[in-house]
Parts: sequence; C-alpha cells; structure tokens
Amino acid sequence: MSDSIAALTAEIQAFVDAREWRKYHNPKDLAVAITAEAGELMQHFVWQQEDQIEQRVVAKRDEIASEIADVGILLFELADNLGFKLGEIMAAKVANNHQRYPVEKSRGNNLKYSEL
Repeated sequence: MSDSIAALTAEIQAFVDAREWRKYHNPKDLAVAITAEAGELMQHFVWQQEDQIEQRVVAKRDEIASEIADVGILLFELADNLGFKLGEIMAAKVANNHQRYPVEKSRGNNLKYSEL
C-alpha cells in the first residue's frame, strides 16, 4: 500500500508543480482546503436520517467519491510537503489505536479510549 501512496503523492506533486501552484499550497492553506472539502463531503449527509443515508450514497455516489478524493489528494500533498511518509504515520496511528482500543474493552461500544 505504501508504494501506492508514494506513487499517488508523486503524481499529485507533479500536477501541482506543472501548474506552479506550490507557492499557494502552504501548510495553512492546505489544512484549510482539507477542511473545506471535508465540509463539502459532510453536506451530502447533513440532515439525512439513518434510513436516508444508504439511498443518498447510491444516488450521489460519484459526487461523494469526488469529495472523498479531494480530501485525500490534499491530505497526501500536505503530508508530503511537511516531510511525513503518509503510509508510515498512518500505520503508526493504527498500531497506537490497537493499544488505546483493545478489543476486549472496545467491542460493541463507541467510548473514547480514556473512558474504557
């Protein structure tokens, strides 16, 4: 998977560089853009009740996928710009979550690790 992350990151950075956009893609603006795109993703679900969500996902699948991709693209670029290897930091976070949310305490509930 990390090879895929590296390849996608390189493609994203080549796209940005070809357009000379790096000067606009500082950490603050990328973080703001991620938040804006996440907001656009959330708009698909606001005020939707549980029984409406599945229908919404089917009806707006391509639009939802596009918003997810926008968030991911910006996240890959931000991580790379800051010198993070996204695959490595995500794997480390998953390992940390295994410690914070042991199966025997976490199964079947949504409590935060500090409440387990």
